[in-house]
Amino acid sequence: MRERRSKDRIILEILHTCSEGVNITRIVYNVNTNFTIVRFYLNSLIKKGLIEPVEGTPKLYKTTPRGLALMNKLASLYNELEN
Repeated sequence: MRERRSKDRIILEILHTCSEGVNITRIVYNVNTNFTIVRFYLNSLIKKGLIEPVEGTPKLYKTTPRGLALMNKLASLYNELEN
């Protein structure tokens, strides 16, 4: 059976998915989770200034420069741990 993902792994995947600006459905599909969990993380990441909502139809979410920096640090950390 597959191991559960950690919260920071899910955050990394959301930040990576949002780096080009995507809608919530694309985030759910790419991160392979459900809308409830994605909304929880999006609200948290928006409050921390790591993701910003882009007004329009549909509403898009884009990773901020601060979020990109965190994403790169987390990715580097995971790469080090896997090697």
